[in-house]
Amino acid sequence: MSTIRITKQFNFETGHALYGYDGKCKNVHGHSYKLSVTVSGNPITDNTNVKFGMVIDFGDLKKIVNEEIVDVFDHATVFNKNTPHLELAKELQERDHHVILVDYQPTSEMMVIDFAEKIKTRLPENIKLHSIKLSETETSFAEWFASEN
Repeated sequence: MSTIRITKQFNFETGHALYGYDGKCKNVHGHSYKLSVTVSGNPITDNTNVKFGMVIDFGDLKKIVNEEIVDVFDHATVFNKNTPHLELAKELQERDHHVILVDYQPTSEMMVIDFAEKIKTRLPENIKLHSIKLSETETSFAEWFASEN
């Protein structure tokens, strides 16, 4: 049986700030992120299985990614908890804003590493995470490939 890759795309809005950065992104700002998640596996060959012919049901992949990433990060502001941005985060939280504190600089590069780890732990044993692409603008994105990690 052939190994097949399937991809599901997602969209979410997230704000962040890069502490210590020497450009405009040191300021709190947001992006309309586009996330592409590609997994690989063999299509199910058991014709009595309701998922016959599928590598994974797109709905099942959607549930995983929504629960781990989209529902968590959508309309949130992300800060590195190991910086003075922690004070700003606390202020926003006190004003009932959705804030996520991470232990990394919230760049697209670091976010794809975080997202890959979260998704990998939720995939069925026979399905492998192949790659993730996170676009923060139409022309700027970060990619993670299992073959390089």
